[in-house]
Amino acid sequence: MWLCPEEVLVANALWVTERANPFFVLQRRRGHGRGGGLTGLLVGTLDVVLDSSARVAPYRILHQTQDSQVYWTVACGSTRKEITKHWEWLENNLLQTLSIFDNEEDITTFVKGKIHGIIAEENKNVQPQGDEDPGKFKEAELKMRKQFGMPEGEKLVNYYSCSYWKGHVPRQGWLYLTVNHLCFYSFLLGKEVSLVVQWVDVTRLEKSATLLFPESIHVDTRDQELFFSMFLNIGETFKLMEQLANLAMRQLLDNEGFLEDKVLPRPARPHKNISALKRDLDAQAKNEYYRARFRLPRDERLDGHTSCTLWTPFNKLHIPGQMFISSNYICFASKEEDICHLIIPLREVTIVEKADSSSVLPSPLSISTKNKMTFLFANLRDRDFLVQRISDFLQKMSSKQTGDSSTGRKASVVDPASEPSKALQEASIQPTSPTSPCGGRQNSLAQEAPTAFQGLLKLFQRNAPMEDLGAKGAKEKMKEESWNIHFFEYGRGMCMYRTSGTRELVLKGIPEGLRGELWLLFSGAWNEMVTHPGYYAELVEKSTGKYSLATEEIERDLHRSMPEHPAFQNELGIAALRRVLTAYAFRNPTIGYCQAMNIVTSVLLLYGSEEEAFWLLVALCERMLPDYYNTRVVGALVDQGIFEELTRDFLPQLSEKMQNLGVIASISLSWFLTLFLSVMPFESAVVIVDCFFYEGIKVVLQVALAILDANMEQLLGCSDEGEAMTILGRYLDNVVNKQSVSPPVPHLHALLTSGDNPPEEVDIFDLLKVSYEKFSSLRAYDIEQMRFKQRLKVIQSLEDTAKRSMVRAIPGDIGFSVEELEDLYVVFKAKHLESQYWGNSRPTSVHRDPSLPYLEQYRIDASQFQELFASLTPWACGAHTPVLAGRMFRFLDRNKDSLINFKEFVTGMSRMYHGDLTDKLKVLYRLHLPPALSPEEAESALEATHYFIEDSSLEASPMAPDLDLYLPWEAQEKGISPPNYQHYLQMWAKEKEVQKDNIKDFPKMNQEQFIELCKTLYNMFSEDSMEQDLYHAIATVASLLLRIGEVGKRFSAQLGRKPRDSTSEEDQPPAFNPPHDPPQELRPPALGYPQATAGGDTQLRKVPQESQVVGKGGSGEGLGSPSQDLMSDDETKDDMSMSSYSVVSVGSLQCEDLTNHTVPVGREVCSPLATTHSGGSVDTDWSISFEQILASILTESVLVNFFEKRVDIGLKIKAQKKVERQFSTSSDHEHSGVSG
Repeated sequence: MWLCPEEVLVANALWVTERANPFFVLQRRRGHGRGGGLTGLLVGTLDVVLDSSARVAPYRILHQTQDSQVYWTVACGSTRKEITKHWEWLENNLLQTLSIFDNEEDITTFVKGKIHGIIAEENKNVQPQGDEDPGKFKEAELKMRKQFGMPEGEKLVNYYSCSYWKGHVPRQGWLYLTVNHLCFYSFLLGKEVSLVVQWVDVTRLEKSATLLFPESIHVDTRDQELFFSMFLNIGETFKLMEQLANLAMRQLLDNEGFLEDKVLPRPARPHKNISALKRDLDAQAKNEYYRARFRLPRDERLDGHTSCTLWTPFNKLHIPGQMFISSNYICFASKEEDICHLIIPLREVTIVEKADSSSVLPSPLSISTKNKMTFLFANLRDRDFLVQRISDFLQKMSSKQTGDSSTGRKASVVDPASEPSKALQEASIQPTSPTSPCGGRQNSLAQEAPTAFQGLLKLFQRNAPMEDLGAKGAKEKMKEESWNIHFFEYGRGMCMYRTSGTRELVLKGIPEGLRGELWLLFSGAWNEMVTHPGYYAELVEKSTGKYSLATEEIERDLHRSMPEHPAFQNELGIAALRRVLTAYAFRNPTIGYCQAMNIVTSVLLLYGSEEEAFWLLVALCERMLPDYYNTRVVGALVDQGIFEELTRDFLPQLSEKMQNLGVIASISLSWFLTLFLSVMPFESAVVIVDCFFYEGIKVVLQVALAILDANMEQLLGCSDEGEAMTILGRYLDNVVNKQSVSPPVPHLHALLTSGDNPPEEVDIFDLLKVSYEKFSSLRAYDIEQMRFKQRLKVIQSLEDTAKRSMVRAIPGDIGFSVEELEDLYVVFKAKHLESQYWGNSRPTSVHRDPSLPYLEQYRIDASQFQELFASLTPWACGAHTPVLAGRMFRFLDRNKDSLINFKEFVTGMSRMYHGDLTDKLKVLYRLHLPPALSPEEAESALEATHYFIEDSSLEASPMAPDLDLYLPWEAQEKGISPPNYQHYLQMWAKEKEVQKDNIKDFPKMNQEQFIELCKTLYNMFSEDSMEQDLYHAIATVASLLLRIGEVGKRFSAQLGRKPRDSTSEEDQPPAFNPPHDPPQELRPPALGYPQATAGGDTQLRKVPQESQVVGKGGSGEGLGSPSQDLMSDDETKDDMSMSSYSVVSVGSLQCEDLTNHTVPVGREVCSPLATTHSGGSVDTDWSISFEQILASILTESVLVNFFEKRVDIGLKIKAQKKVERQFSTSSDHEHSGVSG
C-alpha cells in the first residue's frame, strides 16, 4: 500500500535491494523469501520481539536522489505481487516526469506531493467511522489479521508484549486481544508459536503468582491450560481480558455481542496507542460501575468524574471524595465507603451557583434542589468546565420537559457576580420523593383498582392504634421517630445523605409505614418510575387479553403466591399480582416469567401500589439480581458458586461436608431466588429484604453464611442430605421477628418444627447482627470479581449440559456415536458463532432466541452449511460440491426459513455416512428432485409438476419422519393460544416411531433431473482411488438408464394411443416416428474421463440380442448422433419383451457411447426451457424410476463397493476444527534456514 513519505536514514540495514532506478529502490527484508540462513533467523526474531512492521510488510519502495543520503518510504507490501504493482506504476507514470527536473529538492517535493495525492484519492470514498485508530495500532491490527487469518470484521482491542510458557520455557512474543479471540505469536530463532483461543471457550481466567510462573495470567479452556507472564502492566491486561471474556459469556447467555457505544463522547484526537474499541470498553466498565454503585437506570452513561470535597451539615465537615456527572444525575461518593453517599437527580436541581473562592474553601460550587436542600462542593479542579457541562445537561432536560409540561420549573446557573436569584417558582409537576403524588400516574387502572393507590397491607390490615399494641407498638413508634429525625438531619427523598447512620437504621428495621417509600429510594426504582409516567398503565393495557407461555405459567402460580396471607386469598390481590407479572413479562419477553418471581412480587405488592411494585420488580430482575430470573437462572447459579467459595473461605471445616452431602446446591437456589421469603416466616424475611434493597446481594450471602455457622455442629453430624435439609428447615422456621406489629402469618414449613424438641427461636435482628460481625469483610467489588469467575464456570457448565441434551435429543438410529455427535455439535456451534462474530446481517444472528429449546438455539444458514458440508461430506464433488450442498440444505430445510438446526444437520450427515446402498441412493435421488433441485438447476416448476403433483409430501422435506423438531412458539406474538404440553408429547412420541420411505412411492425422475444426477455422480468419483473403474461403471449405467427411459417413453406413448384405435387410419400418427430429437447425453468433466477423449472414431460393438431393451411396437432408441441410432431396426423389431426394468450386462455398453453430444459437467445450466444442447432439447416425456436406477447400479460391483464403503467422520471433524480455530493449540515448528 502507499505510505505517507517518511525519512529513512539507514536504507540498507537488514534490507536487500532487488530493483533500483535513479529515483526509486525496491527492497526485501532479510530472511524473507528465499534463503536467509542465520541472518534470516535473527532478523525474524528481532521483527517479532521489537514488533517491527517488516513482519507484515517485508517489501518496501524507497525514494532517493543521487546526491542525497536521505531516503523516503513511499510504499510497502506484504507480497511480491503487491509491491511489483506499485513499482510498475512508478516506472510508467513518474520516471519520465522526474527526469525533467534539475533540482533534487524539487524532485523529492513532487514525489511526496504525488504520493499524498494518491493516498487522498484512495481515502476519498472511505466513510469516516468516528474515532480513527492511531497508525501504530492499525499496523498491529494488520499484523494480527495476516498472522492469524482473521477477517475484516474481527477487531483488535489491544495488544501486549509478554511471554507464553510452553512447558517450563518462556516464549517472548505478542498477545493480541480481539473482540472474539485471544491470539499469541512468537518467533524466536526459528521456533514459531502461534495460538488462537476463542473467548467463548475460556472456562477459567485468573491472575496468579507462583514460584514457577511469576505474576502470570492463567487461561483455561476445555482442552488446554495457558500461562502468560512478563507483562509491563499485568493489571490493565487482566482487566481487559476479563471484560472480553465476560462479553463472550453474555453472548452465549443472551446473544449480546459487543457493540461500539456511539453515545460516548469522542476525544478531540485519538490517544497514542489506544484503539477506539479499548476506549469504549473502558467507558463501558466505568458506566457499569457507576450505575451499580448508585443504583441508576441501565441507560445512564457516565460523562466524567473528578475529585472534590462535600460539606456535610450534619457533622460540619468537608468530606473528600469523587463527584460523578452524567446526563441526568450528579452523584458523590466519599473515599471511605460508609461516610457519605449522595445522589442528586438533575430533574430536582433549581440553581447551580459558583460561589466565591477562598483559602478555606477553594473553587466552591453550590447546587440547590426543589425540596430546599443545598449542597456545597469545593476543591474542584476545573470548576468552570464542570458548571458548563451541568448547564448543558440542564438545558437538554428542560427542553425535554417543555414538551411534557409547560409548568415545569427550569433550573438556572448563576455566576457569583450576578444578582441573587429571585424567589423560587412553584414546584414542578414531577414529585421529589415517594411520599408526594407522582405526576402522570392517574389512569383508568387507578380508578378501577384500589391497588393502584396503595399497598395491599393497608387494604387488608386495619391496624389498631399503636397504644393498643403494647411494647411492639411503642417500639414501632420509636422506629418511626428515629427515621423522622434522620430525615430532618439528612434530608428526605432521593437527595438524602446516605451515611453509616442510615445503614444502622435499616438494620434495626424499617417501620411498616415507610417500607415501600424506602425500598423505592434505595433500589433506584423511584428514578425510573418518575421518568416513565404512565408506562406501567400502558403495559397493562397492551398485555391484557394476550396469551403466551408466560401468561400460562403465571396463571398456574398465582394461587401459590403467599396463599397464607389474607391479601392473596381473594381476587383483589390475585388480580393485582396477575397484572404486575403479566406487564413485566410483556416488557421483558427475554425473561418473561420465572418461578419465584410470584413470591417476591406478592411481597412488593403488600408495601406498594401496583406501579411501585412493578418498578421494584424491574430493579430486582434487571439490576440488583442480574440474570436470576431467566430460563436457566444463571445469576442464582453464579451466586450459588460464590456462596460455595465463601463457605470454603469462612467455614472450611463445614465446606467439605456440605459438598459431599450436596446440600448447598439444594438450599441456595431457594434462598437466593426468593430472598428467604419462601423459607422463613414472612415477618422475619421482610427484614432481610429491607437490608437487601440497601446493601445488595452482600446481605443475602452474609445471612446464608451465618445460618450455616449457627448450625455447624448439627450439620457436621449429618449422614445424608435429607437430614441436613431438615435441620436447616427447622432452624429457618423458628427465625422470628418479635418487633413486628403485623398479625403473624402462618408459615407453610411449620410442619418441620413438629417434634418433641423444637429448636429455640432465633431473633432475626440477632441473626443480622451476627452476620455483620462475622462476615462483614465482604465488599461489593470482591463479590463482582467472584461473580465473573463463577459466571465462566456456570455458563460453560450450562453449555456442556446443552450439548448433552442436544445429543440425547438425536434419535438412536442416527448412526453416529455419542462422541461423534458431541464433536459435530462443537463444529456446528462454532459455525453458528461465526455469524455472531462477523455476520450481523446473517439470518442466524437475527433469529437466535435463547428462550427456545436447545435444538433451535443454534442454527446455520445456507452459506455456513455449504462450508461445513464441503469439509465433512464423504461425497467430495470438487467444484460441484457447493451445488450439492445447496441441494442438501433445501432438502433439510423443511420449514423454509432458510435455517437448519443441529438435528436436521446431523440427520443429513447420517444419511451420507450410514445406511446401506439403498439408503444412500435414496438421498442422492431425492437431492435431484424438487424441492432440493431448484428451478434454476432443472426444468421449470410448470413442467415438473406433471411428475410430482400426486406426491403432496414433497411440499415438506422428504425426511419429514426424521425431522420433527421443537418449533418456536410463534403464538406468543400473535396472541393465539399456543399448543399445550400434550401436543408436544404427542409430537415427540411420533418422532420416535420408525417410518421408512417406500421406494414404490418415489416420484419418477425426468431427463433433466437425471442429467443432474449423473453430473453429481461423475464429480463424486474424481478423487477416488478407483476413479477409472468408477467412470467406466457409471458410463455403463447411465447409457443403460437412458435407454430404459426411452423405452418406457415409447411404451407409455403406445398405451396412450389405444383409446384412439377406432378412428380412421388417416388420422392416426405413424407407429414409429424416428425424426424426433434423441435424449441428451452425458460425459464426465473436462478433466474427468480419459477414455472419452482417447479416440473419436471408436466402432460400437453390436449388443447381444438377449441383453437389449425394447418396447412394444417400437425400437429402443439408443445413444449417438441425432441422425444415427445405436441399435438397428433389425435388432429391435424381434424383441417384444417388456418389464419395468431390464438388466444389461456390464460389458454390453461402452464408455465411448457417451462421447458425442454431451452436456458439459460443472458449468452453469441456463434456464431449461430456453436452452437446447447440441441441437436437441430435453425430452420432457422421458422418465426413470428409483427402482430402475437402483437395479442398474447393483449390476456394477465397483459402484456398490463405493457406496457401501465406510468413512470415518472423526478425521474430517478434526480437520474442520483446525480450520475453525486456525491453530486450536500452540503450534511449535522449526524453520530450517527460512524465516517467514
